[in-house]
Amino acid sequence: MHPLGDSSPGQVSLRELAAVFLKLGTTAFGGPAAHIAMMEQEFVRRRAWLSTSEFLDRLAAANLLPGPSSTEVAILVGYRKRGWMGLVVAGFCFILPAAILVGLIAAAYVRFGSLPQLQGVLYAIKPVVVAIIVQALWNLGRTAIKNRILLLVGAGSTVLSLCAVNPMLVLVLAGTVAGMVLWRTRNPPALFSLAGLTVPGTVAGSSGTIGLARLFLSFLKIGSVVFGSGYVLLAFLRTEFIDHLHWLTEKQLLDAVAVGQFTPGPLFTTATFIGYILAGIPGAAVATLGIFLPGFVLVAVSGPLVPKIRRSPTAGAVLDGVVAGSLALMGVVTWQLGRAAISDWLTLLLATASVVILLRFRVNAAWLIGAAAVLGIVVRSQ
Repeated sequence: MHPLGDSSPGQVSLRELAAVFLKLGTTAFGGPAAHIAMMEQEFVRRRAWLSTSEFLDRLAAANLLPGPSSTEVAILVGYRKRGWMGLVVAGFCFILPAAILVGLIAAAYVRFGSLPQLQGVLYAIKPVVVAIIVQALWNLGRTAIKNRILLLVGAGSTVLSLCAVNPMLVLVLAGTVAGMVLWRTRNPPALFSLAGLTVPGTVAGSSGTIGLARLFLSFLKIGSVVFGSGYVLLAFLRTEFIDHLHWLTEKQLLDAVAVGQFTPGPLFTTATFIGYILAGIPGAAVATLGIFLPGFVLVAVSGPLVPKIRRSPTAGAVLDGVVAGSLALMGVVTWQLGRAAISDWLTLLLATASVVILLRFRVNAAWLIGAAAVLGIVVRSQ
């Protein structure tokens, strides 16, 4: 039997696993929420590799770990299908296309001192990305929100996220509330014990030589502790490479983050860009390895625990709460992306048409993104 108890029909080959994740790594624009939406479409609805509940459990687990959440979902899916080899193949193939593309852009940046102009592509792709996330939220939410308690947990998580509460704290609160509600329904007495206490009725620019080892350790540290969005990553990068090491200028850092935003695949390939401009190809390699390595290790440690958590009613309720909180965070990101992406009648039309096409027909999101990119180039070239 598969180490995670895989019950899906048929055995997925490593070659097929690699091909799917290479495709996703090449076409998954728009950041973690969009990546997760495309994975849901690929693995739940098109290929039926996972049930919606299984996918949601892995999304919740990834959100509780530091590091790139969408990459960790990819690694968890690979582990679910083919164990340890699947873990390595899925993560590596999802990261590789973006790392290569970002490395090429970094080489052009070092040579010419500026970024390629891709504003037309971004203009048309962004509303399609919003539509892809809306579709995923609709599909995942119908399975995740099993009762009124989880609906309230999701609503509360949305409010907290809109109030700029730390995403990790939102998830912890969501899981705690859901777990406590189940505990109280099974333990009706008024006394609630917490940590041995009984409480009645209530719950309380580079200067000097760049060392590859130091570069690797800096990104390893960041990959081990950073939670949240690309903006959180930006804060960590600024502290490390501008304030502490004085290896980058403000402009270089902002350009690096911009490259991560408009290329497909994980946003953490920003590290590839920084590594290249600091120390060439070796720097790009060690920076990429450093920032992604913690995700592989953390998934390898936590992956076998997901099915065990689901078998415990109370722990499963906590996981349900974390799932509801995760979808709430995705919803807030979608709202923020939508406000930035839908700026005129054409982008509104693109977003609306994409939502209709995705919900009504089984269209691969990659085709919509490709068509939008071509349309954006045509429109902006006129």
